[in-house]
Amino acid sequence: MTSAEATFEVSERADGTKVLAVAGDWTIWTIGSVEGRLGRLPLSAGAQLDARGLGRLDTSGAYLIDRALRSSADDRSDPEGQMLNASAGARQLVSVVRRASPVSSASAPEKSGLQEMIARVGRGSVDIWHEFLGTLSFIGEAMATLVRLLARPQRIRWTSVTAVMEETGVDALPIISFLSFFIGLVIAFIGANLLAMFNASVFTVELVGIGMLREFGVVLTAILLAGRTDSAFTAQIGSMKMRQEIDAMRVMGLDPMEALVAPRLIALVIMTPLLAFAAALAGVAGGLMAAWLAMDISPSMFISRFRDVVPPQHFWTGIVKAPVFAIVVALVGCRQGLLVEADVNSLGRRTTSSVVQSIFIVIALDAVFAVVYYFMDV
Repeated sequence: MTSAEATFEVSERADGTKVLAVAGDWTIWTIGSVEGRLGRLPLSAGAQLDARGLGRLDTSGAYLIDRALRSSADDRSDPEGQMLNASAGARQLVSVVRRASPVSSASAPEKSGLQEMIARVGRGSVDIWHEFLGTLSFIGEAMATLVRLLARPQRIRWTSVTAVMEETGVDALPIISFLSFFIGLVIAFIGANLLAMFNASVFTVELVGIGMLREFGVVLTAILLAGRTDSAFTAQIGSMKMRQEIDAMRVMGLDPMEALVAPRLIALVIMTPLLAFAAALAGVAGGLMAAWLAMDISPSMFISRFRDVVPPQHFWTGIVKAPVFAIVVALVGCRQGLLVEADVNSLGRRTTSSVVQSIFIVIALDAVFAVVYYFMDV
């Protein structure tokens, strides 16, 4: 049996009502030739269908006819009153198709570039405020847990503390010392070139000594810990969260703050000053090497001048910052790990956030310390 070609024509009655007259078979095999033209028809609301010449009809044809008759994309009214001279089967099929058609969501009004920028700034500001409040809340909870543990030292998990000290301190010592050595080397070479313009190359010793003891040693240590240790904390705790091990700990009566956060916090507070001290020594050694190679300052002369012109207060002003940076790194990493959800993408996002937040807070706190030291004249 051959299929009759699908055709249509539009007429208008005296009252202005438009009538869509269809003829032939309206099936998936025959509607291809009329789909484009039918979609461009300017049919108004209340248009009617004349199905006197309609042959076979399937859901594809019914959808095409219904789309032309609907006054809007989300119209769900019964099409019975719009259909004239149609069989019961055709009426029922068009009604079923209309009820099954998806409701189109209202498109949001298009925003200008300035509006979108202001909206993004607003959303970002709200997110930053919520993150700030969440961080403060977590810091308070961690400090309360630490006070409880210090009041009852037998509850401290010293095995975990020792393991974290080895992971974050001993294992990190080579890379921190290595990088600090080259930082001191670079500072010395830059200082030698600049100070040579004023015939003051010998002051390179002060530049390297004060810079490494006061700033670069502890800041470089904190940044490396933020990149190396913070990401490890987030990944470890986050993977436990994904495997529901933390929920199991709570069911067993164990406090994750005591079992997971406190050991990492204690270990990092102990090891960070030691790592900062090692970084400062390595940086000074790098400056000594550069002074020896570039300015013919012997190691004995460098050490003698370093001892005479670099007062111990620069070491203490630098090392005091180490425990503060350690608390920041440990708490940010642990908090982001506890916020991990049950998917791998969340773990990646939280790990990235922990590193970025830690580095940002470390540098901001270092700026605060610099301002305080300036007004204290130390």
